[in-house]
Amino acid sequence: MAVIILGLSVGMILYTYIGYPALLAVIARLWPRPVQTAVHSPTVTLLIAAYNEEETIAQKIENSLALDYPPECLQILVAADGSADRTAQMVAAYADRGVGPPSVGLSYEPARRGKMAAINRAMPRATGEIVVFSDANNFYQADALRELVRPFADARVGAASGAKVIAKGDGVLGESEGLYWRYESFIKEKETAVHSSVGVAGEMLAMRRRLFAPPPDDIINDDFYLAVRLLHDGYRVVYVPTAHSTERISPTAQDEMARRTRIVAGRYQAIWRGRELLPWKRPLLVWQIVSHKFLRPLVPLAMIAALFANLVLAWRARPLARLLLLGQMGFYGTAVLGSYFHPGGKLGKLLYLPTYLVNSNLAALLGLGRFLAGKQTTRWQRVPRRQPTIPGEEK
Repeated sequence: MAVIILGLSVGMILYTYIGYPALLAVIARLWPRPVQTAVHSPTVTLLIAAYNEEETIAQKIENSLALDYPPECLQILVAADGSADRTAQMVAAYADRGVGPPSVGLSYEPARRGKMAAINRAMPRATGEIVVFSDANNFYQADALRELVRPFADARVGAASGAKVIAKGDGVLGESEGLYWRYESFIKEKETAVHSSVGVAGEMLAMRRRLFAPPPDDIINDDFYLAVRLLHDGYRVVYVPTAHSTERISPTAQDEMARRTRIVAGRYQAIWRGRELLPWKRPLLVWQIVSHKFLRPLVPLAMIAALFANLVLAWRARPLARLLLLGQMGFYGTAVLGSYFHPGGKLGKLLYLPTYLVNSNLAALLGLGRFLAGKQTTRWQRVPRRQPTIPGEEK
């Protein structure tokens, strides 16, 4: 039994991280489904969700005003519900400048009901054919909107998501996070070639305004829900690697873990509601969602099962099991070491990678605990951030 458990656990981990991307690459190569793109300029509403963002909201608006997109086709709308600082006043100041298009609008009420509630309240004021959902702490490259709307020339495309780029200069944590998002980018590109990307970035998610349907109030990962509903309705959701959004990571690994814990709690909620969420009439998409989104949060459980099964087999004096156990101990030992020592260069990156992987899976376990205990709300718990880096201003 221990051999079976070990084999299944290791197999699941390898499939999730390596097997699924490899299969995607093969299918995308053999049976690609290209998306029609074109240079065009549909009207766009850039809807920015901002809760107590007085430190960054002015930079975000300035970044949005400077985008290379026809100003007469761009509406900037900030949903700042619940903000108790100067966010609303700072946004209102832009509306009073009277400098012409693009217009800068404000949707605000003092009560805090969560990010999605603020977006739902702001949506009736959106005028663009395409709505681009964004956050206050990420900044777009100048041509981001032009690139992001290109796939909407294809009538089958209901939504498009851009590339999340981690700004340089945040040490080994930033390097590891950047490597993770490059890995995710590869998967999303291949998913789009196969059919649709099932992973979207909520800070750069564009969709046809007429297709927007508010998620239920209790949904945690609203961006994933919006994408899945479009897949249910027969539309494609595509990844646009040339549309770049830059942001910085949290100051510490603990802050980053807190952010991931909330996201993974939403993944467990999606798994729990899989019967209603999964597009069962589209088996290919079900395979993609299960492999990319549902198996990832279960990896730490497989890691624990593999460790205990390995201990049992090693105790029974199985030579191969002892060798494998030594490898596991080395991996976890390196993860602990990487938490305390951060040498520079390639050695530092190599040493910290196991730390990053272990912390990510620990966040998944914490997310499971929150979900089971019913303690994860739909409201974002704002974590500390580094000072933003705006594309074009990197040093």
